[in-house]
Amino acid sequence: MSRSPAHLAGLPSTSTGPSPAIESDGLVVRLRRTEVLHGIGFSVPEGRVTGLLGPSGSGKSTLMRTIMGVQRIASGTLSVLGRPAGTASLRPEIGYMTQNAAVYGDLTVLDNVRYFAALHGKSRAAAREAVDAVGLTGLERRKAVDLSGGQFSRVSLACALVGQPKLLVLDEPTVGLDPVLRVDLWERFRALADQGTTLLVSSHVMEEASRCDTLLLLREGLLVGQMTPDELRERGRSQDLEQAFLGIIQSGSSREESVA
Repeated sequence: MSRSPAHLAGLPSTSTGPSPAIESDGLVVRLRRTEVLHGIGFSVPEGRVTGLLGPSGSGKSTLMRTIMGVQRIASGTLSVLGRPAGTASLRPEIGYMTQNAAVYGDLTVLDNVRYFAALHGKSRAAAREAVDAVGLTGLERRKAVDLSGGQFSRVSLACALVGQPKLLVLDEPTVGLDPVLRVDLWERFRALADQGTTLLVSSHVMEEASRCDTLLLLREGLLVGQMTPDELRERGRSQDLEQAFLGIIQSGSSREESVA
């Protein structure tokens, strides 16, 4: 039996709008001998905020590493900005923020960002612009180790931004942050998308889905569906996004049982 998103949820992928920044068809990824992503297909539009949502262990981080080209593909295809994932020419065009902040604690905020700017061949002025873009103006000379958790995460985001990437991949960037900081970061993500950057943002917090233009819903390595937040509410028959997601999962499970 096919393990496509249409099979599980009976939902068509949203394909209208801007041209895709990321396209996948039948993507299978294994970690050692365990299959983690099961033949998924999707399309991420350019210049939009796409949310990658699902519970812990659903395959979000694995998918992001595969997009970055650091995870081997077992079968299927995955293109990023029109080229196969992992192509060397993609490296300066993609920014990546992992769950663990890539920041040197003994360096100042500005020196951290300048270091990453140098790796991308960008100027000191670009480093300062990235610091300002994440709301750390006035903290440039403070060592990263002396920052709060939210400020520390912003330094990591500035390091990902300084290369001025076309695609920004953010793996649970708001985890552990208080609600005020989460709102502030999402406003900054929206501003970046408005300027033409494509963002793929993972989260296991369903309330953050409402801040995205499109959603990729993962569960146990399967793509449950691709849709807008409003489509999720409609198809899940709930204004509560978490309940709507659960409703779609339960509907898909019922179909599988009836087919079996």
